[in-house]
Amino acid sequence: MDQTLNSGGGCITKGGCACNSRQKLSVHDWLSDLPETIQDSDFIEVQFKNTRKGYYLNSTKITLEKGDTVAVESSPGHDIGQVTLVGRLVLLQMAKNNFNPEKMEVKRVYRKAKETDIEKYNEAKSKEQQTMIKARQIAENLKLNMKIGDVEFQGDGNKAIFYYIADERVDFRQLIKVFAETFRVRIEMKQIGARQEAGRIGGIGSCGRELCCSGWMTSFNSVSTTAARTQDISLNPQKLAGQCGKLKCCMNYELDAYTDATKDFPSREVPLETRDNTYYHFKTDVFKGLISYSTSQNFGANIVTISTDRAKEVMTMNKKGLKPDVLDDFTDNEKKPINVNYENGVGQDSLTRFDTGKKASGSKSNKKNNQRPPLAKPTKATKPDNDNAQASPKTNDKVQTNPKANNKTKPNPPKLIKKNE
Repeated sequence: MDQTLNSGGGCITKGGCACNSRQKLSVHDWLSDLPETIQDSDFIEVQFKNTRKGYYLNSTKITLEKGDTVAVESSPGHDIGQVTLVGRLVLLQMAKNNFNPEKMEVKRVYRKAKETDIEKYNEAKSKEQQTMIKARQIAENLKLNMKIGDVEFQGDGNKAIFYYIADERVDFRQLIKVFAETFRVRIEMKQIGARQEAGRIGGIGSCGRELCCSGWMTSFNSVSTTAARTQDISLNPQKLAGQCGKLKCCMNYELDAYTDATKDFPSREVPLETRDNTYYHFKTDVFKGLISYSTSQNFGANIVTISTDRAKEVMTMNKKGLKPDVLDDFTDNEKKPINVNYENGVGQDSLTRFDTGKKASGSKSNKKNNQRPPLAKPTKATKPDNDNAQASPKTNDKVQTNPKANNKTKPNPPKLIKKNE
């Protein structure tokens, strides 16, 4: 009987959908439609709780596919995990994560998980939350400057991994003794950073997508405020910081492109001098090739926007001891913006076309209700009654919509002229 388990980041469909966005650090299996690639390697990728993964050797040639729950070798005992990759793609992931089977210890796959294995696994996982809360209290009582971020029990319940965060070196020898006496398991301490903790917890970023550290990122490079200045991002700590409290990793994604694009731009540190003022760099529009200068170094005052060529020209003049009358280039100012006439495909311009205002209630509505209905137009077969027409002349005036038709008079009969005999 095949068993499935929840590893903390979602479930994987057995049989292998190509990609599972719910699984943390999921990998798109772009070779899933080529069954022959499964036999290219005996290594498999197994994922445990949250972002912890490992590579194991299927030495007994067990038929495994993506989504199977397996029992793998551990020290001591065994661990329970879920198969996330098989075949040729595992070798590529091993090379990407610098896992060399010739230099590192290779552990084996024991078997597919049985019902008893799953029961022990669920029993061990049910202790993790209470263990983490109690471990934090113990660390606080020992006055250690550290934070227990997460606790992960091994599949057989014989070992517990405590993930902690600390800004400085911590002597937790006494802490391990207290943990071993309290929880009666083998203790392993692993130090992680703030970004790794955010990846293990998971969440949604300000962009509306899953956190990069939780979805696909495994190596974390340092991020500095220089990246924000290069890309002209506002130096607002609340906007630059991620859920981990550090600078967002995505600030490095387009840094190289911005650096290459601004190679030909003039230096920001050099002010531009005219006969009247001295202008300092304010901001740069990399896409349009425009630079804005201000007469104040601290805030925007008398801002003038010029092209990069004009800025280089003024710098060259300043080096020769010349100062232009004005900073802006008249040729740039003469360019008129292009008016684009957008056609409304719907045919209705107003966004509030359905918001019809309510008409005044009360006396006005009563007057409309009390008005007599208009009289029907007379047909050719019937003639209007003269008495009714005289009794209500006003209503007749309203009804007469076609004055030409009403002004028509009955033609006079031709006169007969008698001839004298």
